[in-house]
Amino acid sequence: MAESKIKLTNAKAVEEFVNAASRCDFDIDIFYNRIIIDAKSILGILSMDLTKTLTVHCYGENQDFKRTLQKFAVA
Repeated sequence: MAESKIKLTNAKAVEEFVNAASRCDFDIDIFYNRIIIDAKSILGILSMDLTKTLTVHCYGENQDFKRTLQKFAVA
């Protein structure tokens, strides 16, 4: 399992992230506080507070998705 911190600032970023996650054949979860959302759920992610840093857990590996994570990564 890999963990990353990301920030999705608007609906277009969420759409790009969900599209990349949907192409993966493994589970990806997004965490904020005690809330866990499936990263392939656009409505779930849009319901989160997008002003906060989100934690992503990937239960597999995909190079294209890794590039998307790097694009939205927070230092």
